[in-house]
Amino acid sequence: MLQVPPRPLAATPDEASWRYRGWRVVIACFTVAMFAWGFGFYGHGVFLAELRTSRGWPAALISGATTLYYFVGALAVVYVSDAIRRFGPRSVMLAGVLMIGAAAVLVGIVTQPWQLYAAYLVMSAGWAATTVGAISNVLGLWFSTRRGLAINLALNGASFAGVVVIPALVLLVGSIGFEPALIVLVGAMLVLILPMLFFWVDRPAVALVNRPSLDAAGLVIAPWTRAEALRSWRFWSIALPFALALMAQAGFLVHEIAILEPSLGRAQAGAAVALTTAMAIVGRLTLGMVIDRFDQRVVTAASLASQIVALTAMILTRDPLVLFAAVALFGFSVGNLITFPALIVQREFEPASFGMLTALVSSVWQIGASSGPLLLGAIHDLAGAYTAPIYVCGVLDLGAAAVILMRPRTLQRRTMT
Repeated sequence: MLQVPPRPLAATPDEASWRYRGWRVVIACFTVAMFAWGFGFYGHGVFLAELRTSRGWPAALISGATTLYYFVGALAVVYVSDAIRRFGPRSVMLAGVLMIGAAAVLVGIVTQPWQLYAAYLVMSAGWAATTVGAISNVLGLWFSTRRGLAINLALNGASFAGVVVIPALVLLVGSIGFEPALIVLVGAMLVLILPMLFFWVDRPAVALVNRPSLDAAGLVIAPWTRAEALRSWRFWSIALPFALALMAQAGFLVHEIAILEPSLGRAQAGAAVALTTAMAIVGRLTLGMVIDRFDQRVVTAASLASQIVALTAMILTRDPLVLFAAVALFGFSVGNLITFPALIVQREFEPASFGMLTALVSSVWQIGASSGPLLLGAIHDLAGAYTAPIYVCGVLDLGAAAVILMRPRTLQRRTMT
């Protein structure tokens, strides 16, 4: 059996120091996340509303393109850890940013549905290379003891997307038009991100995520394989509930403007989206400072319960103040639901398996999320209103909360021989 000698102390970086180079990588990942989620997540709500108005296409048709986008991105993210290991974090993220930018510009000029689907396929590859799976893997190379904090801070960029990118996009669309607005924002993205990628994002001297895990006898614990994880309830007890929860969340967020516009109007609906994501920042920062002190599965279930309460309020009233309170409550959990999977994987699995398992969990929940926009769009078109889709979101959240509390037994991993 393989026994590994202790690693010299000099090989361990001081992650607590803000001079540590890894924190520059966090800033770069934050900025990448802000634009990746701006165009590739929250932006779909703006795309849907604009394309329905300007092209006259039904919601189900546009939502189908969004579903294809999430599904292809979910398949691609399975291999993001392999791509980062082979090509390096800089190359993978650079390719992702360029694909997202090109696809966003194409969305503004499409005239046929097939062109929208083609643009979304390009964007899906960029999404896989710039979001949770990629960011978690990149930061896993730089952080061990502060990995949870680093991922939390970087993924706040996803929440800032709704506060910065979406209001800017809505404002620009109203003043200069849909296509020029996308070109301006893509240009801003490239100006900000490219220098960070070239100067800050690279491989560290010591890739912390690759350190082997040892049992009590000092023997190396064998890392998980994809096939082994897919056969294990330990894996599915994380992947399945987040797939259900993010199916509901992605569906709601893509349709949020359309859901709220009849009661609030377009401008206030855009402000509600900004409030949703502002509360996601508050929620992630609030819980991020203390999450290690709590049971992350219980906190996840509580977060889902709060979303059910918010969705119920949206069904029962059209009062603007109550609706803004409801979207604020819903938004408090939005950011954490994409952060919690990586944190639970970090707590419940060996470090050497972190990158692969995080990417695999991300793939599963993205498959779930990919179904949300199409599911809600189809139900809306059949029912003629958004009441039934909101009920469906509540049921999905309830199922996710129940499953996340079904704890697996702790399994003893085999050692390498």
